[in-house]
Amino acid sequence: MIEFVSFMVVALDSAVRLSVPLLLACLAGMYSERAGIVDIGLEGKMLVAAFAAGVTAFLVPNPWVGMLAAIAVAVLFALIHGYASINQRGNQIVSGVAINVLASGLTAVLGNAWFREGGRTPQLPGHARFQEITLPGADLVKDVPFLGTLYSDIISGHSAPVYLCILAVPLTWFVFYRTRFGLRLRAVGENPHAVDTAGISVMKMRYGAVIICGILCGMAGAYLAIGQSAGFNNDMTAGKGFIALAALIFAKWRPVPALGACFLFGLLDAVAIRLQGVALPMIGQVPVQAIQSLPYILTVILLAGFIGKAIPPRAAGMPYSKDR
Repeated sequence: MIEFVSFMVVALDSAVRLSVPLLLACLAGMYSERAGIVDIGLEGKMLVAAFAAGVTAFLVPNPWVGMLAAIAVAVLFALIHGYASINQRGNQIVSGVAINVLASGLTAVLGNAWFREGGRTPQLPGHARFQEITLPGADLVKDVPFLGTLYSDIISGHSAPVYLCILAVPLTWFVFYRTRFGLRLRAVGENPHAVDTAGISVMKMRYGAVIICGILCGMAGAYLAIGQSAGFNNDMTAGKGFIALAALIFAKWRPVPALGACFLFGLLDAVAIRLQGVALPMIGQVPVQAIQSLPYILTVILLAGFIGKAIPPRAAGMPYSKDR
């Protein structure tokens, strides 16, 4: 029993850390798709942001400077997608795929050319990374059964981006459902012609959503490189952008369910990591590859059978033109 409790505490703590980039990318896609811009390029923007954060934190050993660089690069790629989708009215899926391919190749080539370490950045020192924060009273209550363990071992002890990510959920809810900007943003994704008739610029609203998407992807990429890890590695996003899109559909484009969906996927990933090399009863030791594929398999199962009918914003993926 004690071993199971210890296992769950460690798994939940890991799940919080692993769900952060998923949740930030999921919220990024939510802003974009709620405004009618489908963004398959979340993966690519996270990847270039992680590369920018790793390189900048190596040159200027300050994690906040690294995060600012990551946000700047991710916003630049988001604006490229916005220009192709909004101004040129191009195919949004093709544009997103192109950004993913460009990001994967560009980070590998530049990383190898600059550092000669197979595309990786050098190992970052501790002061160049986000450090864990111990919340007030965590040491005092750690011996209290259940609540003390919950507060000291699971809630406390994370870096600043983790808490910023959690705060982003109620902030997103407030923006969507309690502000004029959020109302207009949702209206642009449902009926852009009605918004335009009301004298509101559809282009400006969609660009605003695209920029917010870039900011959140930049934060996700920075967390991967200088929060979770000690530098950038080739393709370190490892499909997290696509899992974030799955979580977005699973949550039906709503911020609070997105928190639960991303935490669920993070927990599946954490449990898969903990089960590697462990002999299961009546089964024995499961191959590492099977354990690593578990979160992705369960993601497909959940999407296929448990979310019901997910209806996206009506204008999602549809270029807008006043002439139509």
